[in-house]
Amino acid sequence: MIDLLKDLIRIKSDDVDGANEALLFCQNWLEEKGIGTTLHKKNSKLMLVSEIGFGKECIIWNGHVDVVPGNKEQFNPFIEGDKLYGRGSADMKAGVAAMMQAFYELSKASDQLTKRVQLHIVTDEETNGETSEYLVEQGYHGDFVICGEPTHLHIGLQAKGIVQLDIKMKGKSSHGSRPWEGINAIEEAIALDKEIRQLSFLTASNKFYDYPSLNLAKIHAGERYNIVPDECIIGYDIRYVPGQDPTEIIQGITDVAHKHFPGNEVLIYASEPAVTTNDNNPYVIQLQSETTIKTGRDTNLFGQHGSADTRFYAKNGAGAVEFGPSGADWHGEKEYVSISSVETYKDILVSFAKS
Repeated sequence: MIDLLKDLIRIKSDDVDGANEALLFCQNWLEEKGIGTTLHKKNSKLMLVSEIGFGKECIIWNGHVDVVPGNKEQFNPFIEGDKLYGRGSADMKAGVAAMMQAFYELSKASDQLTKRVQLHIVTDEETNGETSEYLVEQGYHGDFVICGEPTHLHIGLQAKGIVQLDIKMKGKSSHGSRPWEGINAIEEAIALDKEIRQLSFLTASNKFYDYPSLNLAKIHAGERYNIVPDECIIGYDIRYVPGQDPTEIIQGITDVAHKHFPGNEVLIYASEPAVTTNDNNPYVIQLQSETTIKTGRDTNLFGQHGSADTRFYAKNGAGAVEFGPSGADWHGEKEYVSISSVETYKDILVSFAKS
């Protein structure tokens, strides 16, 4: 399994072609072991589905083989002690390799499974996730979903929702030496930002989160020093707490923008649901129990600040969690995964599927 992981890391899957190459490698590995697969395609991006077992009940293991761009050296994996270094080692080729190995082990006695296990491998989680979304739209959504993101063998039960929007502020041009004759759109944007940060949606909390997050992510304005800018576009990335209504958040921002700063436009780029899996979900209880047994320590339930492909499955009512091996510095220069945690993770997946 670790050799499989190293082979996956060597594939430079930081663009569509590379991610498709990695996915075809996974397909070949599975089919060489007698496991049938089905390929799907959306906008040139490939995805793979395979199923074993029997019954109405269905659990899904979801993993992505695309990675964020890295240095050339990061695609040459190496081991130091219990750490396997390389781009995608933690996020999340380790999860994929463990899922593939667990799937293979279960396939050798699939007639003993009392439920169906589906393996989904996708190629664009690091960009927009449309391959997982496509699979869900095709009916592959199951009763419970594990996305193998790195979680240190704890369970990411919830995830914040996403609102991403641009606000196009309008001002009035004038000569830079006579700014009082114009309306500076940048200054208008600064004033609006202060207003937005006073909105009540930023005080929301629940069991797993103390507050939402508001990131002023983009700003574009001005072309010359000697002109008062008449337009400024600011972009926000908002991660809201499960239980909040994204339409109310958008409406609150729109109301402030139009009331105090007439003439601007609010442009919605994305609105994605939060993941709200409950801690009393029987699959969560079983997974927590199996993990505690295998690790010999308590297994924590926590809320993710970021977003993963769980959101697409949760949208259709499936319980969905992020759960994967231990590692560090994913998306960084020294990304690594703990080899022992990958082995433990694989064993947990097998025992959970059999339970």
